[in-house]
Parts: sequence; C-alpha cells; structure tokens
Amino acid sequence: MLPPFAMRATGGFLGCGFAFLVALLRRERVWPPADQWPRLLVFSMLNYGLFIALGTETLVYLKASEAVVIIYTLPVWASLLAWPMLGERPTALKIVALVLALGGVTLLVGADSAEASWQKLPGAVTGVAAAILFGLGTVLAKQKPLRLPPTAAVAWQGVLGMTPVALLACFEHPDFSRVTAGGWASIAYISTIPMTVAYLTWFRALRFVSASTASTTVLLSPVVGVIGSGVLLGETFGARQIVALSMTLAGVALAAKG
Repeated sequence: MLPPFAMRATGGFLGCGFAFLVALLRRERVWPPADQWPRLLVFSMLNYGLFIALGTETLVYLKASEAVVIIYTLPVWASLLAWPMLGERPTALKIVALVLALGGVTLLVGADSAEASWQKLPGAVTGVAAAILFGLGTVLAKQKPLRLPPTAAVAWQGVLGMTPVALLACFEHPDFSRVTAGGWASIAYISTIPMTVAYLTWFRALRFVSASTASTTVLLSPVVGVIGSGVLLGETFGARQIVALSMTLAGVALAAKG
C-alpha cells in the first residue's frame, strides 16, 4: 500500500498525462494564453491542489464515510459564495440549508466521547476547509471561465494543482514494489475517471447551468462514498451516521433549491 499523499500524487500525475493525451488526440490547443496563467494557477489550487491535500488529510482523522459527508457540503458553500460574487442572493431556504449541513457535521464529530470528538476535530476542520475552497473554485469558474479547451484546461489544472500534493508526498516513504495488481488497477481508475473524466463533466456542467445548480450534481458522492466505505472497507454505519448524512444531504438539496 502507498501512503496517502504518494497515492494521490501518483494517480494525479498519471491522470494529467491521460488528459494531455486526450487533448492531443482531440487536437486541442494545449499551451495556455499568457493572460490565463494567473487564473489557471488559482483554479488549480482551489479545484485540485488544496482540495485534494485537505481532503486527503481529512481521511487521516475520519472514516471515509464521515469524511465524504463533511467534504460534500460544498454545494452549500458554493450557494453562499455566489451571493457576493455572482449576485445570487441567499434565500431563507439557503440559511436553513447551512444550519442543517453544519448540524450534520456537528453530529458526526460531536456525538462520540469527548476524547474521540477532539481526535476528529482536525479532520472536520480540514474537510470543511476543502469544501469551502472547492465551492469558491466553482463560483470563480462560473464567474470567469478559463479561455482554454476543456481537456487542456483539466490537464493543466491537474499538473499545477498536484504539485503541492507531490511536495507533501516527499515527506512519506512509499514502496512501489509492494503495490499489488489490484493497487495499480485502483490507481489506473483514479487517474482516468475521477481525475479526468469527472472533472471534464464538472466544468462542462458549469458552462450550461448556475453554480448552485451545478453543485447539486455532487449529491450522489456522499451516498456512493458511504455505501462504498461499508462494502469495501467494512466501516460500520449506524443510526448516528444515517441521521447526519440525512441532515447534510437535506441541507445541500435545500441550498440548491433555494
């Protein structure tokens, strides 16, 4: 097995290579215009680098099922940030949505013993930070999209964004000789589907609908993550987690509707 940041960096850079290959096959313009580099760097950090680094750190402190619930409160933050940046005034529903979502996070972190809750606190903080930053990236991408072909834009955001993740991986001690065939298959999946195809569909959605509406497309992520963590990782999922997930998803759905 690989340490967390080494795993993410390996899959991320392989995904960048795959995206560049697709861009070349599609005969897209690969090199960004000179005036796009500052915005490209900001997008890279928000949508890739900081989001992935903080999300990975969240998994150190929380179960996968808990981490995915917290991180995917991002539609709530996207809806709130869209007010000052896009002029989308929050409604009463969005305020209720924020209360529900944060209530779900609090339930996940605070319902254990005092010692366990304090141990989870860093994971909750990094998870919420990841959600807020990705929500900001969503609003910025809607406010002023990159002037780059879609696949090339994903490839460059991946390269720039994965650089800080690779720097964090330098403090780990990965042993690639111990990675099994199943491990390499997982890396191949991460490189192509989540790191390339998913981002392509995400940025394409932002071209056609509002930031709030586009963010609702992530509603399936907590459900898939929670079910997958139970099936693949054997994590228990009791009444508390069900209530927390229900509160969070209700908050996200209200944020999008409002």
